[in-house]
Amino acid sequence: MVSLTTDKNDPDLVDTAEPVLRPDRNIALELVRATEAAAIRAVPFIGRGDKEGADGAAVDAMRAFLGTVSVDGTIVIGEGEKDHAPMLFNGERVGNGSGPQCDIAVDPIDGTSLTAAGRNNALSVIAVSDHGTMLDASTVFYMDKLVTGPAGVGVVDIRLPISENIRRLAKALGKPVDEMVVSVLHRPRHEKLIDEIRAAGAGTRLMSDGDVAGGINAARHNARTDMCVGIGGSPEGIVTACAIKALGGHIQGRLWPRDDDEKQRGVDAGLQFDGHVYEADDLVEGNNTLFVATGVTDGGLVAGVRRDADYVYTESVVLRGASGTLRRISSEHVVSKWL
Repeated sequence: MVSLTTDKNDPDLVDTAEPVLRPDRNIALELVRATEAAAIRAVPFIGRGDKEGADGAAVDAMRAFLGTVSVDGTIVIGEGEKDHAPMLFNGERVGNGSGPQCDIAVDPIDGTSLTAAGRNNALSVIAVSDHGTMLDASTVFYMDKLVTGPAGVGVVDIRLPISENIRRLAKALGKPVDEMVVSVLHRPRHEKLIDEIRAAGAGTRLMSDGDVAGGINAARHNARTDMCVGIGGSPEGIVTACAIKALGGHIQGRLWPRDDDEKQRGVDAGLQFDGHVYEADDLVEGNNTLFVATGVTDGGLVAGVRRDADYVYTESVVLRGASGTLRRISSEHVVSKWL
């Protein structure tokens, strides 16, 4: 079922003179089934050191379930070169074709290394928006990002020194700088950034992987972190933007090409560099977004998959930009149905 009316006071409904099919809340549970399937199929690989095996199992499961969803979807952010995947690649058509056209971003496992090592914060993720609204940054692997909650809107700016952003956000939040906590991927490229955060008086939460969860956790109400910064995957930046739309938070990004050849490929694709800042609406236009995630391993956003005798338990979140809601879905699955 999709919205086909013109009541502009209802965020579920379409404000247009002509009936238009748009992705709405009714597909959310169908998307959850896809992320649940991917997370469950990844469980045998948790802590086994085989990140490609985990990702392959999750991709197969997600692709199968996406084929049943009532959308005519195009993968804008997919597995692609990043994971050498034969399915869920950029440009692939997914869904059963009976519903609205939409852009889809997938990451069957955000945190394959986390899964392989048995560490926290691995997620299975899908994000959806209206057709033609997601930035296709697939030609450039990395993006420098700044994410905060609503207090950072109009306050922080990725072009400012990190120390200034920390001071500004601390003032907006009404808390001392020495209570501020900033999430950063633990990478050699961030050594200077980490030193600058600590020199400003704030603390750091170093992430081994999974900057989608890091960004969302920084933007949530009463989160344990106040800001997420640094260079991570460009696809993850687009996915995170879909979630930030629902949380009312702040996100900015600057593409970070690894070499001149990658930059040229980006230029040829119409992307902008040399300090250009992509704002939230540049990453994903409008607020008709859905973000769905199921925990693979335990984390601050959702619990991981848990098996108890003949049952498997999953926890998922659905964030919807049009209504600004975050919903949690706890599911109980009969093991025999998955064998």
